[in-house]
Amino acid sequence: MSYIGTPPSNAFTSLLKQDFSTSATTGYTLDHAVNNANDIALFINFVRQEPTAGYAASGTTLTLTSATASSDDMYCVYLGQALQTVNPPNASVGTSQLVDGAVTYAKASGFGKVLQVIGATDSTTRNTTSSSFVTASNTLSVNITPSSTSSKIFIVVNAAGYINATGDANYTIYRGSTNLGGSNGMTILYNETAAQINASIAMSYLDSPSSTSQLTYQVYFKTVAGTAYLNYPNMKASITTFEIAG
Repeated sequence: MSYIGTPPSNAFTSLLKQDFSTSATTGYTLDHAVNNANDIALFINFVRQEPTAGYAASGTTLTLTSATASSDDMYCVYLGQALQTVNPPNASVGTSQLVDGAVTYAKASGFGKVLQVIGATDSTTRNTTSSSFVTASNTLSVNITPSSTSSKIFIVVNAAGYINATGDANYTIYRGSTNLGGSNGMTILYNETAAQINASIAMSYLDSPSSTSQLTYQVYFKTVAGTAYLNYPNMKASITTFEIAG
């Protein structure tokens, strides 16, 4: 159909229903005014009543031919009264009905939002000669309790690393007893010259723990030869965890 001006919105219509609290009477009040009995469909104990023969209706007055009992179930549907809205029914919209870019971040149910941030720092120089990963520092450790099993935990570590002999210094992040970086860790300082090597240690990891229990994230390190250091010389290291809504 042709129109002038802004295109009309699509309308979705549903009929209005009214439930009655019954008693031993023939008279009831309608929520909406009607012209006559044909404007409503009246049901008593789930049986539709015949307009005019079973009831009369005018304005907001409903009069039954026979009185109801308090145990009766009675309701009416307004055939001439419709609830009209531009909002589609629930579960009726799929991806094919959405225009690209129509869903904003604010409407995305919180997915990707940062729910909590917990961090810790350590300024003491730590060292190890262990060839297996050991705790770098009990203070370079964070306890975080996810609010949902669908949450992600993003861990960020910044520190200063040092090795004083030929070999490797390996650094990694643990969740509890699980090495998130694998057997070689996440970052390696490799020394071929037997000279001293200082370097920044930057590690990050997006973890999917699927848990709502308290989790501990901690920095570990090891060496192949010589001595591996963290926070050398007395520089501040940090570990920060972010719970991300999944």
